Parts: sequence; C-alpha cells; structure tokens
Amino acid sequence: MRYNNIVEAIGHTPLVRLNKIMRGFPGEFYAKCDYLNPGGSVKDRIGLAMIEDAERRGQLKPGGTIVEPTSGNTGMGLALAALIKGYKCIFTLADKQSHEKRDLLRALGAEVIVCPTAVEHDDPRSYTAVAAKLAREIPNAYLPNQYENPQNPEVHFKTTGPEIWEETEGNITHFVCGIGTGGTISGVGRYLKQQSPAVKIIGADPAGSVLAHLFHTGELIEGEPYKVEGIGQDYHPSTLDFSVIDDIIQVSDRDSFLWTRRLARSEAIFAGGSAGTAIGAAMAIAPQLRENDLMVILIPDSGTRYLSKVYNNEWMKENRYLESEVPLTAGQIVQAKTATGAGRALISVGPSDTVLSALKAMQSNDFSQLPVLEDGRPVGAIYEDAILSLALEGKGLKKVVVREIMSGSFPVVGPAAAVDQIVACITRDCPAVFVDLGGGGYEILTKYDLLHSIAGRMEQGAPRG
Repeated sequence: MRYNNIVEAIGHTPLVRLNKIMRGFPGEFYAKCDYLNPGGSVKDRIGLAMIEDAERRGQLKPGGTIVEPTSGNTGMGLALAALIKGYKCIFTLADKQSHEKRDLLRALGAEVIVCPTAVEHDDPRSYTAVAAKLAREIPNAYLPNQYENPQNPEVHFKTTGPEIWEETEGNITHFVCGIGTGGTISGVGRYLKQQSPAVKIIGADPAGSVLAHLFHTGELIEGEPYKVEGIGQDYHPSTLDFSVIDDIIQVSDRDSFLWTRRLARSEAIFAGGSAGTAIGAAMAIAPQLRENDLMVILIPDSGTRYLSKVYNNEWMKENRYLESEVPLTAGQIVQAKTATGAGRALISVGPSDTVLSALKAMQSNDFSQLPVLEDGRPVGAIYEDAILSLALEGKGLKKVVVREIMSGSFPVVGPAAAVDQIVACITRDCPAVFVDLGGGGYEILTKYDLLHSIAGRMEQGAPRG
C-alpha cells in the first residue's frame, strides 16, 4: 500500500493472538497492537485528529505553534502531523517521563520543557499549567488539550472501535485498556457498546492513580506517586466517560513492569509499561471468561521509549522490581502437573455420601483428606482425623453422612493467582487450594505441587523478569 505522507499510515493496526501469556484461561485473547502506528503509539490517532479539527475551526493557522502537556506519546502524534503540515511544537513533560521520549520529541524538531511530577494538577509548576501559560503568551499558539478535547474519544469511536469490531468479526466480548485521558477506552467503549451492549469494557489503572477509587465510589481521593507512564490520573478528565466502562482494576508498578517484560519474552510484543498494566487487569478477570469469549487488550506504545527503565535491569533493581521472577501462577502450576502426568481426575465426595464411602475413597487413593463438591462446586472438605474421631466414638460410618462432619472448603483461587498468594492460603489446618479453571472445572494444588513446579522451573533455568 502507498501513502502520500506518514500520517496517512495511522490506524488499521493488527490484532495479534496471545498464545502463551494468557495460556490456561478459557476464551481467546488478542492484542490490538497500536504501538505499530508510525509514531509508535495509539496517540498518533488523536494527534492528527485534534490538529485537523483545529484547522477546520480556524483555531490553528499557518505558521502556528502547537503547545501541549504530554507524557510523550501524544506529543509524538502531534509532532508527526505538525511536521507534515508545517507547524512548530512545544511540549511540556513531567520529569518522570523517560529520556527516550524527550529525545524522540527533540529529534522531530519539538521544544521540550520538563516540569516536576510531584505537584498538584493545578500547581503553576505542573506540566499542564506550564503548557496553558505558554499557549496564552505565544502568538498564534494552539493548545489541543487532550484531556478535554472531544476529538480524543471521537477519533477512537470512529477508527479504533470499528477496527476492533471488524477484526474480531463482531465476536469480541471483553475489551481491556489502560486509562490516561480516558479517550481511548471511552471512544472504543462507546462504539463497541453500540454494536453489542453485552461487551465488557475494563479499565486498567496504576496503583496510586485516583480513577479506580473514583469509579467505584464516586469519591475523589488524593493520589499517590507511581512510575507507570502515560496512564492514571489525579482528577477526572472530561474525555473520560465512566458510563461506558464496566470495571476498573488497579495494578501495581511492579506487576505492570514484570508483565510488560514477560509480554516481550513470551509473545515478542515489545511494548511500554502501561501494556503490562492492561495485561495485569486482564489476568484479574480472565478466570471469569467462558470458552467462547474473546478478549482484546490494547497495547498502546512501543518499548523503545523505555529502554532506560522497564527494560533496564539496573533501573528495575534500583526500584526493587526485580527481587523475584515474574510470579509463577496457579494456572502454570496446573499446566505443569498436566504436562508431567502428575495431574489426574479430581477425586471428591458429595455432602450426602456416607462417611464410609469417603474413607474408602481416601484409602484407595492414599489421601488424608478429600474435597466435598455439591453440584460441581466446592462446599467443604473431609479429613481422616474427623473420621477417626467418629469411629472412636463408636458411631457407624455407614449411618453418618459427610455433611455432618465436613469442614470448610479449601480456598478457591483463579489461574492468575501468584504462588505467594497460594502459599498464604495453605496452612496446617488447610492443606490445599482449589484452582477455578472455569466452565465448572477445578484442580487442587498442595504444597507438594508448588515445590515440584518451583524446582522444575529452577532446573529449566526459567528467564527472570
């Protein structure tokens, strides 16, 4: 395909199946690879759209200067279009943004002004306030203001949403996206909901941002510092429409960065840290999916912007993000059991079965306890100690049913549960956990299973985060 200039190549990014990182969950998973836009991010879409809208309305005239506060990606999108159309650019960035982003903007001829991160949104030193001041003072300047510009969600309603709908042939059931300005999730969410109201729109929010708490409670709290770039907020941008969102899930910096690195190593998708935030949110809801469900996860920008951070081992170690491997998950342990032949059909009893039948099942399988399932769901557990106590009391094991002596059920975790979460659930009084595999399927994990999987990983020399 031939284009007259680089901005004509924006959009129509590929949908790529995730074959490894989401393995073990029901349903299908795809990455919408918007990091393959010519400027390296999803923000290429809004950069061009905001400039062309300003031209139509006479707000941006020949020889004008574009001024914008940005985490870097919107600046790149604006800079590409500005170069093609002949405008100057001045961008303000918070000092937490990577050096790569600053250098890329300067390489495209933009002036870059770095502002402090640790100030309030309305502080005159903030990157948004500095940009607004410059736009007022510079003749023939235009401030697109991605946080309030309706073209931000609108371009995603017109392009990104329809692309995803077409690429999934209308079979999408879940869309997961990081939230910064909210334009992407709002525009895509509005379009997908119009096509099928049943589509679930899930936001990914970095821990420290206020958006998840605001969405769930309506209360605007004070945010805390976080290192993931490009997403999260300390207020509610007007471009963010909560009404099209079904849930917002927070993900820690550490998990975001480790999942980002794992995405690169397992799927060869070289993305920025906010992609890991989206993967972390997808992991949290993946156990709820059914076999015919199809999830699309937006990959917003390229890993080339974060070589000095997310992909730099020293930076990761300094920030205590590389103290352990990417978490071994319950789903991976179940897969390992199956692959080695250690897994077998779940042996269980029902609450109405006799204690004698439960004892026989224990003896024939060399178990000291059994799960109790009713209508396919865990409702309790029965232990040999309880049966022994019953026998010593002289009660007939044929006459007593399991319900009368069973204890509480083993804890239930999803396939995404990390090994340390599982270890916390397993105690002297609770020797195992259930893994909910979806579709009514369960697997039991014990300390032996954990040790076996960890030892196997060490022998294989599994790559570290």
